[in-house]
Amino acid sequence: MKPINRIFLFLLFISVSYAISYAQENQSYFLHTIEKGQSLYSISKMYNVTTSDIIRLNPGCDEKIYAGQTIKIPTGKESQKGETFHTIQAGETLYKLTTMYNVSAKDICEANPGLSAENFRIGQVILIPQKKEEQTATATQTPTEQTTIQGPVVPKCKDMHKVKRKETIFSVSREYGISEQELIAANPELKKGMKKGQFLCIPYPAATTVQPTQKEDPYAIPPSNSELFRKSKETPQKLSTIKAALLLPFQEDKRMVEYYEGFLMAVDSLKRTGISLDLYVYDCGKEVSTLNTILAKNEMKSMNIIFGPMHQNQIKPLSDFAEKNDIRLVIPFSQKGEEVFNNPAVYQINTPQSYLYSEVYEHFTRQFPNANVIFIEPASVDKEKAEFISGLKQELKSKGISMKTVGESATKETLKAALRSDKENIFIPTSGNNVLLIKTLPQLTLLVRENPAENIHLFGYPEWQTYTRDHLENFFELDVYFYSSFYTNTLFPAAVQFTNAYHKWYSKDLASKYPNYAMLGFDTGFFFLKGLSLYGSELENNLPKMNLTPIQTGFKFERVNNWGGFINKKVFFIRFTKNFELVKLDFE
Repeated sequence: MKPINRIFLFLLFISVSYAISYAQENQSYFLHTIEKGQSLYSISKMYNVTTSDIIRLNPGCDEKIYAGQTIKIPTGKESQKGETFHTIQAGETLYKLTTMYNVSAKDICEANPGLSAENFRIGQVILIPQKKEEQTATATQTPTEQTTIQGPVVPKCKDMHKVKRKETIFSVSREYGISEQELIAANPELKKGMKKGQFLCIPYPAATTVQPTQKEDPYAIPPSNSELFRKSKETPQKLSTIKAALLLPFQEDKRMVEYYEGFLMAVDSLKRTGISLDLYVYDCGKEVSTLNTILAKNEMKSMNIIFGPMHQNQIKPLSDFAEKNDIRLVIPFSQKGEEVFNNPAVYQINTPQSYLYSEVYEHFTRQFPNANVIFIEPASVDKEKAEFISGLKQELKSKGISMKTVGESATKETLKAALRSDKENIFIPTSGNNVLLIKTLPQLTLLVRENPAENIHLFGYPEWQTYTRDHLENFFELDVYFYSSFYTNTLFPAAVQFTNAYHKWYSKDLASKYPNYAMLGFDTGFFFLKGLSLYGSELENNLPKMNLTPIQTGFKFERVNNWGGFINKKVFFIRFTKNFELVKLDFE
């Protein structure tokens, strides 16, 4: 009996494995090419699926993904707005998509504000909007005795297709130039899966149930992408008076008052140049009910731009309101917002972590192409920096940059043994904690003093801004670099000018915290209000032209996808040179 049982179990295993493999092969999906900074989390939010859904179709992607990699995204779930996703294939044009899905070019362009004739290319994923006028389906009736003569039978299928091995709903629909939804509608049994040898009804495209009686002119030239995008473009509008609203919890957090104070200084600067502005300010507290009361006010629907909120639970309702009323929403504080992935009106100032790290990696490998990186590890792992270090190691490995590791208690001799005379030696602590700096700085300083011919640097993190006063001499001696998306210093003329003006306005000194919220208020207010005054409704198309010098916060906005909003990808490297110079490296 035992051999028989083994054979039975083996056959059962084979059949289950085949069923799983078959289900994965026949699951409908579209393709997404990963861009720099994207994570599984951000991709899942773009497409309204879970990370588990993506991992199921792409085994191993939970351990490693990289820019340029193509992964499968399961279909069957619509976008948050009800549209469907489409990956542009070879030979497809905007005109072809309008005929394939029976929607206008204008509707596609409105659903994808980030799409243009220049970036309409193979592999780009776009939203296909729902038809504005859905055809009404005829009600099914119970068969009764026919007393009239039936008309000619109209064929439902344009063609019949016999399913071959490894074909999917996606591949068959693309072969015949129809959508997956149209194929499933004509073959409801596909909802349970596709089988080899199965015959499928191929319907007429664009929900056409009757074969066209009038043939298209085979010599007619379809309109080009450039022509269709130009015709679909809205007429630019200037703003005679900009209406802006601040929605912040002023009574709960004094930093919000500082942000408002800096914002008012920006408004005053712009008004002095002749720009007309109406500013509406509300204390939205931390409850959604308080926010909704403010949004119910008549004047809110007429805003051109809104700044806020601070609390995470208020972001979605405010984002929904902004999108519904075509109002730009600037989120100055939160780094974890999901709305930017599906709302074209959102600007996220605080860069999501995966995008920030990606920018740092790129700038690091450009700044130090001939580096010998030496990681300094603390006794206990700093989980906060684990993702950053892991990604950096992966990037260094792909670029062929050498790496070594030493412990926090490494002696001067151990550190010297890790050096390479033919390269720039970059020490990087794997923790941003000040305790680790205090432990390692003495040995590193001795190393530099006793080896003046060696090229040595120390590289660190944004929070090192708060330690600068304690370690200033060491920072200069060790030629320290650290990255940050915000930075200022009293040595910079713009910072000195703002600090003096702030003291004059409010009879108090700026708070000595990083980032400084008064400067953040000034920078964000000045950037967006100035942009709206210059470009009006065309601001999004002219962001690269906004060549302003901020006091503290840099701006480099890029859309996260063709239908979503903007994230800020600006990163600076701050350098303390051996010549006692403080340099703010801007890579643009």
